[in-house]
Amino acid sequence: MSAPISAFLDVEASLTGRRWTGPGIELARLAEAMQQATGLPAPVAAVLARRGVPPEEAAAFLAPTLRDTLPDPRGLKDMEKAAGRVLEAVSKREKIAVFADYDVDGGASAALMIDWLRAFGMTPTLYVPDRIDEGYGPNIPAMEMLAADHPLIVIVDAGTLSHEPIAAATAKGADVVVLDHHLGGETLPPALAVVNPNRQDEAGAPGYLCAAGVVFLMLVEAGRQLREAGKRGPDLMGMLDLVALATVADVAPLIGANRALVVQGLKVMAQRGRPGLVALGDVARMNTAPRPYHLGFLMGPRVNAGGRIGQADLGARLLATTDPAEAMALATRLDELNTERREIEAEVLAGAMAQAEERGLEAPLVWAAAEGWHPGVVGIVASRLKEAANRPAVVIGFDGEAGKGSGRSVSGVDLGAAVQKLAAEGLIEKGGGHKMAAGLSLSRAQLEPAMERLSALMARQGAGAIGPRDLAVDALLMPGAATPELIEQIEAAGPYGAGAPAPRFAFPDMKIDYARPVGQSHLKLTVSDGLGARLEAIAFGAFDGPLGPALAGHGGARFHLAGRLDLNHWNGRVTAQLRLEDAAPA
Repeated sequence: MSAPISAFLDVEASLTGRRWTGPGIELARLAEAMQQATGLPAPVAAVLARRGVPPEEAAAFLAPTLRDTLPDPRGLKDMEKAAGRVLEAVSKREKIAVFADYDVDGGASAALMIDWLRAFGMTPTLYVPDRIDEGYGPNIPAMEMLAADHPLIVIVDAGTLSHEPIAAATAKGADVVVLDHHLGGETLPPALAVVNPNRQDEAGAPGYLCAAGVVFLMLVEAGRQLREAGKRGPDLMGMLDLVALATVADVAPLIGANRALVVQGLKVMAQRGRPGLVALGDVARMNTAPRPYHLGFLMGPRVNAGGRIGQADLGARLLATTDPAEAMALATRLDELNTERREIEAEVLAGAMAQAEERGLEAPLVWAAAEGWHPGVVGIVASRLKEAANRPAVVIGFDGEAGKGSGRSVSGVDLGAAVQKLAAEGLIEKGGGHKMAAGLSLSRAQLEPAMERLSALMARQGAGAIGPRDLAVDALLMPGAATPELIEQIEAAGPYGAGAPAPRFAFPDMKIDYARPVGQSHLKLTVSDGLGARLEAIAFGAFDGPLGPALAGHGGARFHLAGRLDLNHWNGRVTAQLRLEDAAPA
């Protein structure tokens, strides 16, 4: 029996109660071999080794291109048929309706379609369902209404499970094309084409793509068909800002083609050519070039706010508009709604956390439900519960007998498939999603049996055996080595996000030279190694837990520090900064 791996820097219980773990011996050897073969700095080599990149592919990995990583669109079922039907509608000048989900991925997917069709002098009808009145995905009244005067309906970020609504549209004579990424069922709806890498009959398809990635592939295929006919299509590279936003905001894993889509999309976004994204960055007070953090935590929540608690189509309209004045008005309204959303979220979170703690955070599934919880925030609150418990979480809001819920999962546990199984078994009215997120509708009578069954399904996947969250550390680093140049090289191994966490470094035996509270709960620090090298650090939310009081009142004690490196832009200077996540007495 192998001996247990010792804790990194012998930290068995940090100030936040976590055990620190480091790379195993095999990974450390791979990182060393990577450094020797490529000449890259040790921290960069460690990132590449963790990502499974062989030394001979390091250069290409650090400069990802769409040419090398984008899948052939024709590898997806129904792709040629979908692109051909859209081009036929363009050729015949048919009225086209775009039916989109109300989140960032749906809004960006719709804006992609609108942008592309606009290049042909066509303006499609945009339809985004209301989250509360209509719920997720196509519904029969909306589809019948659109089918009455639109020969073609393109559904983006939804539709794979919408058998009856699509049948209602086709019965009215409309053709329906579905461009989606949500987990498919055993049968497909009666659409002309269903392009979805997560169809059950797909094998080897890029299932990591978000809906905007699928739409982009369809536009690539359309461009190919145009070239084969001796014609030219719109410039697709200029649309990658929308794909990048959707990929990051929808928490799609940053692997494969998604890396190149985000890297190239961030470059397009930095050119500030899309009025909606310019206005969004301005109201979010972004003062540096966009990075995945900005997309996921500043821009994404604001685009989502319309679908969560406001007018469902605000986000899509913002992303699609070409009018700077309209863009600023829409972005300002979304910013206001986002502030309102945060207030509603805080209230629901308090109630949900109390419920979850009473049931126990060690169960395979953490869940909470109550009357009046706004359906627009239950998904965000589920994310908070998941983070607190390191377990799959579901939060449900009831309006009378009808409940609408949302769930979030942890790595290695497929929540979407389990929720879809509940629907197939009749334990809930409907539900589906993907591995990391799912939505469901159910009655009060179904609540307890459904959650009991879902908990059993989560346990079967090992969710109940997951221990308290360890803090994974990639490597040791000293303050003198944490330079802006090193951080830029580390950034080149990104982008970082879902499926590709940013590297975390431990700084051993640090002396705290300076510490002061910032804002309501943050802590600003200057630390040093006693040899003259110093490093600025900030710990967000430090005073919401034990980290802030312990470090602010350090009394001269020394600490091991762990966190992620970032570039701090201030008064024209660029310096290295540690985003401190944890600490332990040295």
